[in-house]
Amino acid sequence: MLISLLIINNIKCLPSKKIKSAHSKVKTGTDFPNYVQDIIKLGIIFFETYVSDGHTEYTGKEGYKISSGDKYGKLIVVDKSNVFQFKIDLKEHQQGKTNYQEFCDSCAKKAVEKWTVSTTKMTCTYYDKAGNEMLEETIPIV
Repeated sequence: MLISLLIINNIKCLPSKKIKSAHSKVKTGTDFPNYVQDIIKLGIIFFETYVSDGHTEYTGKEGYKISSGDKYGKLIVVDKSNVFQFKIDLKEHQQGKTNYQEFCDSCAKKAVEKWTVSTTKMTCTYYDKAGNEMLEETIPIV
């Protein structure tokens, strides 16, 4: 569950209920480009999602931040990456063949620690536990 809306110096930060609503629409990878468009409308310029528990840290315009809570129980992210198989699993997810939880389980087994999204560059980048970039993709504009 997302934390409540933050107020800093009487300025509203990111709208947590609207972020949660946008994320609830994501069932498979086919929904991801629409999700990114929804969060752009909310003023989000960057976010990081951590595979170990599913929490996401969002950054909005002017540096405002909000973090979601855990989305599922702990997953163990393995140490040795398998980029080749990860790319296959990602493609299947993007085709709607797996749901979000199945995709996250797969990421943990392929050593994906997190992914980041830049809404200004329209990229999604996947990283291993050592911080090495495993894959960067351009997010399609819908």
